Amino acid sequence: MDPQAKLIFTASLILGTTITVSSNHWIMAWAGLEINTLAILPLISKSHHPRAIEAATKYFLVQATASTLILFSSMTNAWQTGQWDIAQLTSPTSCLILTTAIAMKLGLAPFHFWFPEVLQGTSLITGLLLSTAMKFPPITLLFMTSQSLNPTLLAVLAILSTALGGWMGLNQTQTRKILAFSSISHLGWMAIITIYSPKLALLNFYLYALVTSAVFLILNSINTLKLTTLMTSWTKTPALSAALMLTLLSLAGLPPLTGFLPKWLIIQELTKQEMAPAATIIALLSLLSLFFYLRLAYCATITLPPHTTNHMKQWHTNKPTNISIAILAVLSTTLLPISPMILTIV
Repeated sequence: MDPQAKLIFTASLILGTTITVSSNHWIMAWAGLEINTLAILPLISKSHHPRAIEAATKYFLVQATASTLILFSSMTNAWQTGQWDIAQLTSPTSCLILTTAIAMKLGLAPFHFWFPEVLQGTSLITGLLLSTAMKFPPITLLFMTSQSLNPTLLAVLAILSTALGGWMGLNQTQTRKILAFSSISHLGWMAIITIYSPKLALLNFYLYALVTSAVFLILNSINTLKLTTLMTSWTKTPALSAALMLTLLSLAGLPPLTGFLPKWLIIQELTKQEMAPAATIIALLSLLSLFFYLRLAYCATITLPPHTTNHMKQWHTNKPTNISIAILAVLSTTLLPISPMILTIV
């Protein structure tokens, strides 16, 4: 892609996100979401492969439908209450439509089917944008309208997302699809706590974005798209493979690592809100995700593949290792000891 075009699309992504995050009016928030959608489409389809074109088409249809529902929800609320302010969402019908629209935007179950297919059709860097930056504006809308939403509906969507994200990721062999189902599972954790502690939901999103960025960049650096390729990565980049193993275990939420912090705080907050059954259910469902994270970590650190691989082995990486990967990998694994300082900042 032409550097000037890439610069324009990246600037449009930043502009759309800024407009949505900083707006109080529904029309401005909708306009920012539309700018975001139109800016990411050329980045998804830049390879001109049929899978990329299919992914861009699916992404456009889903996001356009969700944006239409957001506009319809805000118009219904304005019609009944005379308010266009995002925080003044009081109509029950508007709240229901908005919850559905944001679930479609984010890829929450049962509106999750588009996300793994779109991620599979893109490059790893574009997949990183779809999993982190493109989720930020809808998460912000969820944050701003959290007091108006139906807690029972959000809890059901969250538990369903955690279950399906773990269950459907078990039999995947493509790393991008595994990370897509991982994203769906993590969104369930964010959705269930949004109403009770919006700041905790944002902290969860920030830490998820940090850890998943490290995973995507490491996979991009070692040029790995399948588990069979991941099995041969130790011979060419042992340091990166070890870092990948630790960041995957952090993404799974194992205790000594950064990813344990949001899960710990969410379970604690749900228990305070007398939602111990829901906390128990999502904690048990996260074991499904833990299984495929452990499988990925095992494949990353295996010294010899158990079977003969059909692809050509690479004995060195063609891409230079970026310093940002090292910084992200360190932050993804070592932030738990300074968690009291993080909580005071948030």
